[in-house]
Amino acid sequence: MQNAIDAIFEELGTVKQISPVYKTKSWGFEGADFLNCAVSADTRLDYQTLLTTCLSIEKKLGRARSNKEGYSDRPIDIDILFFGADIINESNLTIPHPHLQDRNFVIYPLNDIASSFEHPILKKSISVLQAESPDKSIPHKIQRCLRNPQQELNLNNYNYIAIEGNIGAGKTTLATMISEDFNAKLILERFKDNPFLPKFYEDQSRYAFPLEMSFLADRYQQLLDDIGQFDLFKDFMIADYDSQKSLIFAKVTLSEDEYSLYKKLHSIMYREIAKPDLYIYLYQNTERLLENIKKRGRAYEQDISESYLIDINQGYLNMIKNRRQENIKILDISEIDFVDNRVDYLKLLKQVIT
Repeated sequence: MQNAIDAIFEELGTVKQISPVYKTKSWGFEGADFLNCAVSADTRLDYQTLLTTCLSIEKKLGRARSNKEGYSDRPIDIDILFFGADIINESNLTIPHPHLQDRNFVIYPLNDIASSFEHPILKKSISVLQAESPDKSIPHKIQRCLRNPQQELNLNNYNYIAIEGNIGAGKTTLATMISEDFNAKLILERFKDNPFLPKFYEDQSRYAFPLEMSFLADRYQQLLDDIGQFDLFKDFMIADYDSQKSLIFAKVTLSEDEYSLYKKLHSIMYREIAKPDLYIYLYQNTERLLENIKKRGRAYEQDISESYLIDINQGYLNMIKNRRQENIKILDISEIDFVDNRVDYLKLLKQVIT
């Protein structure tokens, strides 16, 4: 059962809750006692991929399915009870599980982690379904607990993480994923509202200074608002940019005199702004960056040159060299896909905490 939970975490998604383990008599045949628990997890998989992955985990853990009718002993059995509030009726999958309300070895552990959840068809909470269960057997709660592997990825030692990277590196995606999995307050740069950005990509020399000044003001105001607001339920914050980003891009785009003025203003404005206690830089090679930019399809980004991306990357590396006293981690993601490959995503998280 622990191996199954570990595999669910590694292949399906974040494990949120695990019920106690219950022991009951075998169901539908004469055999050894059953051990059961219920698990709540967040997944980015669709329900068919979820089913395929669950069957794969069962197979890896030694379950061999047969065409024999009826129930029999098996080392592991992973059932999908609910998929949010979705109702699914397909030839190979029915959700909610059609018999969960009739079996106490399902209802009891489920009630421990989701008592108020409403069955989308029966329109009754799990606690009511347990009270109305036709099953007269009483599952025996055993003392041994199952470990949640999520707890080994402890990011709560940090109050404020900033993720940076070149254009198209994936910083917003990674910040969003971490905020969802660790209940963090998410701070995303509001670049879409900047009217100078499309103009800048058309005529950099003309619009560089107003663009960087508008970013300077916007980033300052946003960080002032977001960092200054204490969230009782989310005291861990993660952002997809840092105040130093303004200096890096300004250094590349502005003339020497403009940059000198810009740097003075930046120093005055950000003097009192809290700094992240962990700074992450996502490095991707230029070829991958250009692929990502093309894939996400923002019209005003399609003419970004390779040389511009190289200059931005060098600007970040120079900044990192000058901040050696701070907690900075450079993560090379050129050869991984943390968005569609959870194994890669977990590898990144482990690099962050080590």
